[in-house]
Amino acid sequence: MTRIVQIANRVGPGSGVAGVAWNLEQQFRALGATVERFTYSDARRGKAERPWPTTRWRARLAGGWRQVWFSTVGTRRAREFIATRPDAVVICHNSVMAGDIFINHGVLLALMRARGRSAWEIYRNPVHDFIYLRDRIRYRGRTHRAVVALSQAAAAELRSTYGPVRPRIEVIPNGVDLDRFHPPTPVERRAARELLHLGDDERVAMFLGHEFTNKGVSFAIQGLLHAESVLLLVVGGTDEIIAAGKAEAEANGVAERVLFLGPRGDPTPFLRAADLFVLPSASEENALVVLEALASGLPVIATPVGFAPEVIVDGVNGFLVERTGQAVGERMQQLAALDDADLAKWRRRARESVEAYGWRGVAQRYLDLADELLAEREHEHGGSGHPFARSNG
Repeated sequence: MTRIVQIANRVGPGSGVAGVAWNLEQQFRALGATVERFTYSDARRGKAERPWPTTRWRARLAGGWRQVWFSTVGTRRAREFIATRPDAVVICHNSVMAGDIFINHGVLLALMRARGRSAWEIYRNPVHDFIYLRDRIRYRGRTHRAVVALSQAAAAELRSTYGPVRPRIEVIPNGVDLDRFHPPTPVERRAARELLHLGDDERVAMFLGHEFTNKGVSFAIQGLLHAESVLLLVVGGTDEIIAAGKAEAEANGVAERVLFLGPRGDPTPFLRAADLFVLPSASEENALVVLEALASGLPVIATPVGFAPEVIVDGVNGFLVERTGQAVGERMQQLAALDDADLAKWRRRARESVEAYGWRGVAQRYLDLADELLAEREHEHGGSGHPFARSNG
């Protein structure tokens, strides 16, 4: 029986890294593996963290401090934890410099470049310098046996940012819960629309993202100028960025066609109410929401970043577009103008395009990789399985 330890800041249902680790954990167990976790809370050893004042700059300082702490003290404590589990294969999702497999959920420097930041803006932040040096050691050294990239584009991005990557690179995309995210029944769709006071005939686009600038909500809002029959649901954000989004919608004269719903724990009611999904991101690794939207039967309009070009077939289950309001809007209007029968064909193709990406199959690929690495480790060390055979640096 395979034994897995996952290292992550947090593990829990939802989106982001925590959600990926949680979904893998559930499926590993369903496939018969023994699974444990080591989180930021475990590294703290039950010691409560002092609350930071909730201003934006102090929140950034707190985030930087956690990065450095979990990368240093957390690494030492994680290694102590896994040293007592010599038969485990360790999957690391975040800052800690330990584990057989590291999952690359994003390259900070590439993200900053995609946002148009100059080298000076990037490197004047000492936390960014620390992350770059830490990850250069991670990718060029012997910390891990394998690195998982979430798309072919992400694998190329790793090499272009850090040069030759010493561990083997495997591309394993994120998965989607095909039972939870499914095309709605007529009853589910009607209930979702009634919740939002929407009529049956209105064409609705949905945007989901907690960070509006990178995810490109501005281009979805500007796109409404070219998609006069479309209503836009915006899910996510904070009070500050929602206020900015509302101001932009007002300035473009489309405020009456944008509904800002704020952060919501469960996106399924809104996916059921929508007819299409839009995500004009500047950068992505593997956006879970794209897979969730497609699984829900929504054609997706997205920029060709991250995993989107590997799952969206232009003109079949969605569109790959330039990051402009006009490009986004013209495709929204094209889908909105379809009659119900033609839109149903798009919805069916959207669902079919992700049926190979269920979490069970993704988890099995990780277990297959874990078995390969475990066999390599035992061969190199005469079957001892000694914990330090993982080359944790």
